[in-house]
Amino acid sequence: MNSTVSPRTTAYGIALLRITLGVLFLVHGLTKLLVFTPAGTVGYFQSLGLPGGLAYVAMALELLLGVALVLGIHARWLALLGVPLLLGTIVSVHGANGFGFANAGGGWEYPAFWAVALVAQCLLGDGALALRPSGK
Repeated sequence: MNSTVSPRTTAYGIALLRITLGVLFLVHGLTKLLVFTPAGTVGYFQSLGLPGGLAYVAMALELLLGVALVLGIHARWLALLGVPLLLGTIVSVHGANGFGFANAGGGWEYPAFWAVALVAQCLLGDGALALRPSGK
């Protein structure tokens, strides 16, 4: 079987990954902001033993990364900023709940996959339709 890779479709596949990762960050950031509210998110972080101010950092980072990834603004490098955020959720929230995300409290499967996908985004580049490509 002989398969060829099309640079044109590859660029769109990479863009699809980038946009999907960005939408996920937007959904999580907007949920914290509009559904749980900043005060509720601060309370949740404090219930985990984390500083309340970290909730604002997480919300801001999720929203900014979401916009940057969706629009393709230096996405290759900004994707890496999400990795520590997601690894932090594994350590502070999901790690003790086991692997499966269907476990009570959500396991670490989903944030681990998301972190790996962000590293893949960095390795692949920005893809098509990026407003401000990252460069090499």
